[in-house]
Amino acid sequence: MYLRQRHFVPLLIVGGLLAIALNLPGGIAEAVKSVVRESAAPLQELIRMVSVRLREGISVVRGIGGLAAENREMARELVRLRVRERRLEALERENLELRALLKFESKDSRKLIPCEVIARDASGWWQTIRLNKGTAAGVEKDCAVITPDGLVGRTVAASRNTAEVLLISDSACRVSARIPRSDAAGITVGAGVSERGQVLCLMKFITKEKPAFPGDEVVTSGLGGVFPAGLLIGYVERVHLGRNGLYQEAEIVPRADLAALRYVFVVVGDNADAERRGGAATGPQGGGDRR
Repeated sequence: MYLRQRHFVPLLIVGGLLAIALNLPGGIAEAVKSVVRESAAPLQELIRMVSVRLREGISVVRGIGGLAAENREMARELVRLRVRERRLEALERENLELRALLKFESKDSRKLIPCEVIARDASGWWQTIRLNKGTAAGVEKDCAVITPDGLVGRTVAASRNTAEVLLISDSACRVSARIPRSDAAGITVGAGVSERGQVLCLMKFITKEKPAFPGDEVVTSGLGGVFPAGLLIGYVERVHLGRNGLYQEAEIVPRADLAALRYVFVVVGDNADAERRGGAATGPQGGGDRR
C-alpha cells in the first residue's frame, strides 16, 4: 500500500502542474512554455546528434559491404576489358598482316597461292612446316614458298589438303644463289641456329675473284628449276674461307622470320614452270636445289 502511494504522489504533482499550466493566463503560459523549450533544447540536440551519428554509422557499415561488392564487380569488368583489348590488338595485328599479304599478292606477277601455317616440326637440323592447302588448291611438290619478306623454303610433299615445306634453314634445303652487288654465285644450305639463337644459312662455293661482304644482299639465281630468280634470301652476316681454302663461304641471315611464320605463299603457275624448264637445261649446277 505504501509503494502505491509513493508512485501515486509524483503523478499527482505532474498532473497538478499540467492543470496549472493549462489554466495559466496566456502570457504566463507562453513564458512557461519558453522556459521548458529552452531547458529541453540541449537534450533534444543531444538526441538528434546521437540519432544522426547512428544513421551515419549504419550507412558506413552498409557502404563498406556495398563498396566491396562494387570493387569485385569493377575488378571483373576490368579483367573482361583487358581480355577484350588483347583480342582486339591481336585482330588488328592479324588484319594488318593480311592487308600486307594481299597488297604483296596483288603486286607480284607470279601466280601465288596464299596458305596458312598449321603445324611446325623442328627436330635437329630437319625443319619443316605444314600448310593448310594442297593439290586441290594447286599446290605441288617442289614449289617455292615465300613471304613478302623473302624466301621461306620449298614444298617437299603435297596431299589433297595439306603440304609439307622444307625451310631454307634445314641442311637438306639447297638453293642456287647469287650476290647481285658482285654477281658472285654459290649454293646456300641451311645451317640451323647459331649460338645466339639466330637462324642461319651458309652460302658455299663463292669464288675469291668475287668477294662477298657483310651486308650484301643474297637472292635466288633461278638455276635448278625450283626457285624463280630474284627471290630475296637474306643478307651476308660474316665471310670466311672454306676448309679447302679454294672458295669463300658466307653466313646468311634469312630475311623472312622463319620462327614466326603464320601466312605464306606458294609460287605456282606458268612462271614457276618456265623456271623449272629453263633450269633443267642449265647443266649440273642446277641440281643444287634438289635433295
